[in-house]
Amino acid sequence: MIDFLNRNIFQPHPELLVFITVALGFLFGKLRYRAIALGAVTGCLVAGLLLGAQFKITIDATVKNLFFTLFLFALGYKVGPQFFRGLKKDGLPQVANAIIVCVTGLLVSWGFAVMLGYGPGLSAGLLGGALTQSAVIGVAQDAIGNLPGLSADQMKTEENLVAIGYAVTYPLGTILCAILLANVLPRLYKRDLATESAQLAKELDAPGDNPDLAEGYYEVVLRAYTIRRPDLVGRTIDDFENQQKALGHRIYLTRVRRDGTVLDHDQATVLREGDVVAVSALRGSLVDFDARTHIGPETDDVELLGYETESLHVVASNKEQLGKTVADLRREPFMVGVYIDKIYRSGSEFPYRLSTKLERGDTVVLTGPKRLVDPAGKAIGKPVPTSFATDMLWVGLGVFLGGCIGIPALTVSGVPISLSTSGGALIMGLVFGWIRGKYPTYGNVPPGAQWFMDTFGLCAFVAVVGINAGPSFTSGLSTAGWGLLLWGAVATLIPLIVGFLVGHYVQKIRFPILMGVLAGGQTTTAAIGAINEQSKSQIPTLGYTIPYAVGNVLLTIWGAVIVILNH
Repeated sequence: MIDFLNRNIFQPHPELLVFITVALGFLFGKLRYRAIALGAVTGCLVAGLLLGAQFKITIDATVKNLFFTLFLFALGYKVGPQFFRGLKKDGLPQVANAIIVCVTGLLVSWGFAVMLGYGPGLSAGLLGGALTQSAVIGVAQDAIGNLPGLSADQMKTEENLVAIGYAVTYPLGTILCAILLANVLPRLYKRDLATESAQLAKELDAPGDNPDLAEGYYEVVLRAYTIRRPDLVGRTIDDFENQQKALGHRIYLTRVRRDGTVLDHDQATVLREGDVVAVSALRGSLVDFDARTHIGPETDDVELLGYETESLHVVASNKEQLGKTVADLRREPFMVGVYIDKIYRSGSEFPYRLSTKLERGDTVVLTGPKRLVDPAGKAIGKPVPTSFATDMLWVGLGVFLGGCIGIPALTVSGVPISLSTSGGALIMGLVFGWIRGKYPTYGNVPPGAQWFMDTFGLCAFVAVVGINAGPSFTSGLSTAGWGLLLWGAVATLIPLIVGFLVGHYVQKIRFPILMGVLAGGQTTTAAIGAINEQSKSQIPTLGYTIPYAVGNVLLTIWGAVIVILNH
């Protein structure tokens, strides 16, 4: 059967080998222990090495370069807003810690490579695997391709050793990072991540100041009640809602049925006994209010409650609303019956309070009846309806411009140094992502498209790398020696320990946040999953985003730097 496949399918159609490798890679990637999984990228590399060793087929380099360039642009696009936001004052401590982790990782990996006599290929593989950064593979292979004095066979050998070194060191690097941050350091310092995260969550959510942020208060509920309270009869809807606002409740009467007919909404409508009213409220407000006591018995009225609701993304741009706090905004007449669900700033969700001021470019997610949400959105800025269409003009132009700026090379001691087309794509992805985060009205790349370019792009690239390196995997592993596994483990731990000591004793970063910062600096997604699981909270993620963006950029660049250092 294998011989049949080899002769009749994969030889004339190597693209089929790429797809079956990706499929098996995703299958391998689902293998997990608790929050730690092998991951699709490593799974695709392992599958590629196994199938490549069996079928001995070489995939054209243009294919892997295409996928890798697409991946790096998507990576830059995704982390661009956080990367540039981190350069602001409030993000600088996290940026500094991420830089310390990344620089320490480069120096340790380089030191071990020199001590062990590794060439550029194994050096880069050690760096990429130990610091769990898959993009190192492609950048390092690009850099090796530009090294002078190497024959074609030597160049191919070194490129294959990058993948081999990465495959050996990455799994253990991922596991050690997760265990150290989620278990070892908290126990060593006698810190309870769950307790401290819960305490920090209370501080950040400020439940007495902002009911929109407390956990249950995100949920907007709709109920129908029949008016039986005499003190409501003869009052207007506006009067009732203002009274509730004064009591700190967000309760609105959005519809009225009278004598079997649903009335057009009017704040001046005078309530009568027997009217059935649709009540829109935050769950907590409705519980505190006890509507059945203060309005009347609850009823089920499908037509009354079945009005069209909307969740609308609005980019803040109206000068009259910019600079206002959330509390000020909620008092505006156009916000009656409309709720602020979330606020995104610089492309990522921003935990807001009543005192948070609206800035130009913020994306505010409004929820409520469509007839109320649409006017509120126009009053705040420019509504941006959800779209699943990718702006390919934006993507294609970004990749092209990035590739162009990456082509020019500076020669130092006979070694040409350049960003390369893939490195240029990363830089331009950062810029385009930042522009999109600042002005989200154009350049749409929806999450599904980002996932495809990012995850599939990298996995397909790694699958091709594995297929091409497969025939030399056994000999390459014997050249590297199993000592590579040990030194890779040490190279994983030292940067994290250095970053922890600086963050804990010098920067005084809160413990749960610091664990997230360290996981982000070393770009280990499995680690933040394990930390959140141990914390029983998403609070550590607040420290993960900015360092993750910085780590992705620096560690990717390190792939070329370590090749040059070990040439």
